[in-house]
Amino acid sequence: MSGTVPDAALLDRYAPVFAEIGEHALDRERERTLPFEQIRLLQASGFTALRVPAELGGGGATIRQLFLLLTRLAAADPHVPQALRGHFAFVEDRLAAAPGGERDAWLRRFVNGETVGNAVTEVGTVAVGRTATRLRRNGDRWSVTGRKYYTTGSIFAEWIDATASDEEGHEYAALLRRDQAGVTVLDDWDGFGQGLTGTGTAVFEDAVAEHVYDFADRFPTQTAFYQLVLVAVLAGISAAVERDVVAELQDRARVFSHGTAAQSRRDPQLLEIVGRISASAAAAEAIVVGASSVLEAASTGAATKRDAELAAARAQVVVGPLAIEAASALFDPLGASATGRPRLLDRHWRNARTVASHNPAAFKARIVGDALVNDAEPPYEWAVGVSPARNQE
Repeated sequence: MSGTVPDAALLDRYAPVFAEIGEHALDRERERTLPFEQIRLLQASGFTALRVPAELGGGGATIRQLFLLLTRLAAADPHVPQALRGHFAFVEDRLAAAPGGERDAWLRRFVNGETVGNAVTEVGTVAVGRTATRLRRNGDRWSVTGRKYYTTGSIFAEWIDATASDEEGHEYAALLRRDQAGVTVLDDWDGFGQGLTGTGTAVFEDAVAEHVYDFADRFPTQTAFYQLVLVAVLAGISAAVERDVVAELQDRARVFSHGTAAQSRRDPQLLEIVGRISASAAAAEAIVVGASSVLEAASTGAATKRDAELAAARAQVVVGPLAIEAASALFDPLGASATGRPRLLDRHWRNARTVASHNPAAFKARIVGDALVNDAEPPYEWAVGVSPARNQE
């Protein structure tokens, strides 16, 4: 059964893997080198099958353990867990599916190292909540034609989990092999942060969908799961800020004339800043682990999808500002020299600000408040696009 592996055993197993991934993370960010090798390392280590039950060859980890490890991985390189966001969500979807040959086949694929990227969002004039990507059936063959953006992780994956609608407007999840003719994945994400996540364009031109599922049947806590992966990335960035500010202050030889110690590393005011950054990082990880425990409970029926949605929303509202503030405060004890381009310490703020921009936290805070005060049901599917009113104009 899942959940029989102790936390310490999983952390010990993957600590060397994460250390190897983090070893040249700064060089990859500086040179804009996508982490293909690092994703392959995680596949080979069994990390991408972490949630598959041990008796089927997987890691047998719980949802809470997965998010703990995602946070630690993000501290090594925040791009990598975000690139695997769609994969772990689809693993969860297949774990929640009805028992049978179809489910078992997917679990075997995960154990063999195959991963899944996602392709949901479209840009341009598409109306909010709609998709222009079309799914057509010709006999036994399903095909997909359309264009997606924000296709995080798809460039690294063997499969792409794409949303598409039929001619009646019904929405489906279509699983396509990435390496087939008719599928093009571009590395054209131009954000100022998280530049190595493979978050770019995917183009489908009469591409074959080998598996098609009704989108309405996706696992109940899908939106909460997707959002909490991003929160785990933010928590990992906070931990990376703590790591770097400690190392930088330990090595700092220069002092300010108006400081309070002969060494910067002994200055109580600078040490206070480091302590606050450390507290933020510890709090961020604890919040992620706590929220993931609610998702775990929801997966077994001990909590509801409403509980999971609100837990993920609360985590987002708090952890985003913690990470952004920590990434900014990093420079206070180090001075202007810390802004030098070769050190690339600004990457933490850029990455945190980019991740925190997903699904505006202001909306999530309102949703939580509305649920508490008015017993309002939170939304379980989010979308972005042009509003109907704008289209009428």
